[in-house]
Amino acid sequence: MSKINIASHHPIVDIRDHIIFTNNGNVLACYKVLLPEIHSLSETDFEGLHGNWSQAFKSLPVGTVIHKQDIYLKSSFTSDQLRKDTFLSKATHDHFKGREYMEHQSYLFFTCPRRTGFNNPKYVNPFASVPKTLPRELDDRVKQFLDAVSDAVNYLNNGQKIRLEPMVDIEILALTQNQLNGHNPDCDTDIVLDGPKVAIGNHHFDVLAINSESCFGDSVQTSKVNERFTSDDFTFHQGFIDGLGLSLKENHIINQIVYLDDRHHWRRQLEKKVEELKKSSNFGTQNKVVLKKIEHILEQINKDDQARIVRGHLNIIHWNRDGEQLERTNAQIRAELKELDMVPYYPCGKERKNYILNSFPCFAPNFSSEDLYVTDLKHALCLWINTTNYSTDSTGIVFNDREFNIPVLKDVWDEGKKRIKARNFAIFAPTGEGKSFLANNILRQYFEQGVRLVIIDLGGSYTKFASLYPEQCTVLRYENGKSLGINPFYISNIDDVTPERLEDLSLFLFELMGVGIKPQKESSVALKKILLAYYRESKVCTHTLDSFYQFVGTQQKNLLSRLQIHPEYFDVKGFLHILSEYVGDGLYSFLFGASEDRSYRLEDKRLIVFELDEVKDNKEILSVMLKLIKTAIQRTVWRNRGERGIILFDEFAKQLKFDNVLESVEFYYQAIRKQEGAIGIILQSINQLPRNSTSASILENTQVIYSLRNEKGYAALKERLQLSAHDLNQLKSIRNNLSGQRKYTEIFIKIGKESNIFRLEVPPEVYAAYLTEGRDNQTIMALYEKMGDMEQAIKKFINLKKKSI
Repeated sequence: MSKINIASHHPIVDIRDHIIFTNNGNVLACYKVLLPEIHSLSETDFEGLHGNWSQAFKSLPVGTVIHKQDIYLKSSFTSDQLRKDTFLSKATHDHFKGREYMEHQSYLFFTCPRRTGFNNPKYVNPFASVPKTLPRELDDRVKQFLDAVSDAVNYLNNGQKIRLEPMVDIEILALTQNQLNGHNPDCDTDIVLDGPKVAIGNHHFDVLAINSESCFGDSVQTSKVNERFTSDDFTFHQGFIDGLGLSLKENHIINQIVYLDDRHHWRRQLEKKVEELKKSSNFGTQNKVVLKKIEHILEQINKDDQARIVRGHLNIIHWNRDGEQLERTNAQIRAELKELDMVPYYPCGKERKNYILNSFPCFAPNFSSEDLYVTDLKHALCLWINTTNYSTDSTGIVFNDREFNIPVLKDVWDEGKKRIKARNFAIFAPTGEGKSFLANNILRQYFEQGVRLVIIDLGGSYTKFASLYPEQCTVLRYENGKSLGINPFYISNIDDVTPERLEDLSLFLFELMGVGIKPQKESSVALKKILLAYYRESKVCTHTLDSFYQFVGTQQKNLLSRLQIHPEYFDVKGFLHILSEYVGDGLYSFLFGASEDRSYRLEDKRLIVFELDEVKDNKEILSVMLKLIKTAIQRTVWRNRGERGIILFDEFAKQLKFDNVLESVEFYYQAIRKQEGAIGIILQSINQLPRNSTSASILENTQVIYSLRNEKGYAALKERLQLSAHDLNQLKSIRNNLSGQRKYTEIFIKIGKESNIFRLEVPPEVYAAYLTEGRDNQTIMALYEKMGDMEQAIKKFINLKKKSI
């Protein structure tokens, strides 16, 4: 037959759930394989996965055919998953639309063949005119087969790295259509078997195979060194044949087919073969090689009772419209296999057609013994593909993968808490590595997703970001000798005086007095009694710290006795003495000079930036400012517990220089658990956090870690965050590219127990919005001052840049 019309020779008779009944009487159980991200596995991880596959398969019935199929297709990124409803999100959407990458889908098929044995003919035409066998009822053999497959799948799914999901009929039919139609998406076509190549529609097909023991070198492994990322002081690993996967940038399919045979049969067959080879009078070099391999297999069988002897077949089918490109791809595959000390078989003519047609899952049992190598199961599974593209979540923050720089969404909020219990995050990077740039990228996307942001900034890094959303943001900037306009004592009516308000105010006053956030219970009760009396008895129009101070001062003689407070529980004179600095003519009275509380005006703002750059070196003022900001946050961000909110402490190390700041931040971490919120901190080094129980508590509740490049190393990060050896290798492999057409920085991101290296590539508009210093930043800010519109200023700046090139 020189031409096959698929419509009249369809191989599938029936599909029930994920079970295929074929026209040749085979029964297949079909699964999608969800694999770990490329670069995310260590050498130990590869060994663990290899052991899981082996354990799952070794108890399957004799005669089972396992077919793992990894399909790689050249594709263009559609940007469909990306937002485009704001200036910066649309710029990102358009920047990446159409970018080329390799799409990868992995499938696993378990086949119960209609007939089993070792006598398949050398060439089998799977489309020969066989009567379409109606689906067999599930006889005992098939039922036992499906039960055993179910057990194997459940075992694999109980592991942490991979997941098998049953295919649905639409997926099965689409896969069949694509493969038998030669991946020609726009038309139905025929398989043409005449001529030197197999052609399906506009595509010419070719194949290389590992089909006998002589194809292998001395050994195979579960993984090999990844030369691209390995350096002198660390080793990065990849799967043994990963170089034939995503790294081969052409349309191709890797077929790994394993026949599970009877070990006793093969022991007899191999012993017989050894005797024949030893007696051979024409004892050539090739015979010696084969004899050595067979003797090794026999040794394994006799030594390991758990060994499972299999016949196996590996092939790489690839296609292209251009016949010359087929030759170049063949050369690439040969070169990669040579690196693995493997020599492929190149089938021609009828053999090539046989390999290509019978690599479709329904026909995988058709290979003859001459097309299969003999080995043990563990050996065959070293040729398994165990990684795939970076996974993208349905929602999240946009980063880029490390293979193709295409966007991937990472759900670092994790609403369902599948990966993390606490969504607090930390960013670590030395000066100049782009930590504020990264923070802008994360927070801007959160903001566009409806998350309320409060940024406590000591460096002025978020001005442009805030200026893009003038209606929804406010910047409260400290100016020398002026109040921020936050009055913690302000109430609109007596109903505002709730137990929570009194608790917050008492903590604020204790902090102001230097007691800290953990006063004695007796003292706390005493102060709350005094505050309640103040709100009930004071006749002032506006409640302030000053009027509270006057209330306590005028009534100090009988205040404690009247409220039944023992003098040991509250030191009135000490209170009046310490707070005298903040009232009347006190040195810092200006901090509380606002009669009204402007923080109430923050309720409708979703982006609130406190810029404290001017006061970053003044211990007393900054300490009070942080306490005032805390009260504002409690009144705004935390009023609605169902609303998502993030509090970011930028330049956190500068704030840590002051007493009680760490304890105050720990308070945020404890309180945020009751809210739908997260805390973020930015540090140059993790060693800027003191080694104490408070810091340990903060780190324990920080489950999303970002780290940029650090030339000084990552030993402290590994130790204090208890990172794995592979996490450390990932960190050491970080490489930035700040020149050329595609500029990017690389970021280590760990979400719970999952980690990988991501890239951050942004379009010119986003780059301009995140700049925090330099001549370009000054130009943009000057344009903004002139135009009064940050979006227009950025557009103007980009146009000027283009003209200057």
